[in-house]
Amino acid sequence: MLKPSAKKFASILIITAAAITTNAQGITAPRTPSPAATVSQTIGISTVTVNYSRPSVKGREIWGALVPYGWNVQGFGAGNSAPWRAGANENTVIKFSHAATVEGQSVPAGSYGLTFVINKDNTGEVILSKDYRSWGSFFYDPKQDLMRAKIQLRDISQTEMLTYDFINLTKNSAELVLNWEKKQFPVKIEFAVDDIVMANAAEELKSTTGFTWMGYSSAANYALQNKINYDQALAWIDKAIAINNNFTTLSIKSGLLKAQGKAADADKIMNDAIAVGTENEINQYAYQLLNEDKKDKAIELFILNTQQHPKSANVWDSLGEGYALKGDKKNAIASFKKSLSLNPPAATKINSEKYLKQLGAM
Repeated sequence: MLKPSAKKFASILIITAAAITTNAQGITAPRTPSPAATVSQTIGISTVTVNYSRPSVKGREIWGALVPYGWNVQGFGAGNSAPWRAGANENTVIKFSHAATVEGQSVPAGSYGLTFVINKDNTGEVILSKDYRSWGSFFYDPKQDLMRAKIQLRDISQTEMLTYDFINLTKNSAELVLNWEKKQFPVKIEFAVDDIVMANAAEELKSTTGFTWMGYSSAANYALQNKINYDQALAWIDKAIAINNNFTTLSIKSGLLKAQGKAADADKIMNDAIAVGTENEINQYAYQLLNEDKKDKAIELFILNTQQHPKSANVWDSLGEGYALKGDKKNAIASFKKSLSLNPPAATKINSEKYLKQLGAM
């Protein structure tokens, strides 16, 4: 007569064998009772994808019972002491599009078997195995481990179906969490996003992306905005300028030179950019200066825009804002009235009238 534990294991084998047979010989049909699922998250330009199966609690005791604590010898397969498969059915598989850091350890791009260990005191381990094609943990081989890391489990509200999710997202990282019953298994995943973006940009610029000024310009601007690789960015923006000497390319170069402490060179290039700038480009740059509390320089550009586009209600409205923020009531009122005299679009009219009321001129 079989012992209860042996009966339980025999049942698992029968169910597993039936699933394998059905998948191998039958039609594609919904998987029950633990449906397959996929969750994916983009971090920077990198993706993390988890493929897994979702068992339900169904009123069962999970931790220390259905999922034993610690490492456990499997009664089938390799016979090694093994971690939990972190789901149901075949291996839970995690895939990284680029090299990542998982719980502080380096992990190359690729697919890995994802398993966990849970202990009675809410401590645990996350394990990534280079063998991700096996069924469950039956053929777990510690020699295939890429990494192991200690983790601290969290108590959460009831989660009936085992669920993977990504939380606490930042520019460079996220936490992959497994939620089931009242436990959460957190795993921190990080990417060197700026390095990945810059390396990817270099490759993309070898293709048709590098045939236009926009490709080089966007790559250089990424470096400028993220304060990295200024020398490489200058080489890229010079190529963009050679293709199209416009406000965008010149202003990016000015920003890069300024970031390198070359203020005089940056100002000269910015003047060149203003000379070829459109009405909207100059207006936007003037507002940028206002936000930097450089009111006099902003007003200077607003005035230039009214001289170059005297029939534009918008540029007069913008000049009025510049004067108003500086506290020059007289010139602000004159500018807003000029804007209203030019039959402005609805939004511009509303803005000019609002300021005139605030200034007591309506």
